[in-house]
Amino acid sequence: MSSDRIAVLIDADNTSYSYAEALLDEVAKFGNPTIKRAYGDWSSDRLKGWSNELNVRAIRGMHQGAFTRGKNSTDSAMIIDAMDLLYAGNVEAFALVTSDSDFTSLALRLRESGKVVYGLGEKKTPASLQNACDKFIRLESLGDPATGSDDPDAETASAEADPVPEINLPSALTKAVNAVAGDDGWAAPGAIGQHLSRTHPSLDPRNYEHRGLQGLLAAQPYLETSTDDGLMRFRVKGQGASKPAVKTTTRKRAAKKTT
Repeated sequence: MSSDRIAVLIDADNTSYSYAEALLDEVAKFGNPTIKRAYGDWSSDRLKGWSNELNVRAIRGMHQGAFTRGKNSTDSAMIIDAMDLLYAGNVEAFALVTSDSDFTSLALRLRESGKVVYGLGEKKTPASLQNACDKFIRLESLGDPATGSDDPDAETASAEADPVPEINLPSALTKAVNAVAGDDGWAAPGAIGQHLSRTHPSLDPRNYEHRGLQGLLAAQPYLETSTDDGLMRFRVKGQGASKPAVKTTTRKRAAKKTT
């Protein structure tokens, strides 16, 4: 596990409290969540479910009243806090828990400043935010929430959200394997995963019913699998044919002629 200090900033107005435990467990895989804050209007009945989670999970509740109807003050408060934390220099990474595309610019700004950004949101999260993160994780992949969303308008908002294009999995995996493959066409899963994290931050094997990348790769009919000293490697079928070996005698004769 990385020793990176992570600031976990939760948009409680748009995230169900039933994901609290699972999302913190997920963030802990990437480092130490030293700062945990949830933002919302805590006077609202919609956020009552978060009250117990704040205490049990040691999450600091950041109250932001709705000063003007129709304006999301929570977004502004969360963005301002993120910038304060950025300049304070006390963390190496940020985990933005939201499905709101309004945080796209924030994610890009944090990455431009050299910080790692993990995004955690629902499937409806616009592609702009998903691709702005170093890695994006769907909350649904962490397990079904115990209850429905806290927001009574969540279903409507989900329907009105910009459609999220599905990843063309065969194309993404084929390009990743070819991009990092050696001369023989074989590629290690670690290198494939690193490439995918840059090209498709939201690609998570759990979204395809696989626990890890190796299982996902091994299940693809267009990829070959090989095991070398216990290490798996992958290659696109029909590619990476071995080059003919150069005869040693030819090299020796050429060397004699030059002398």
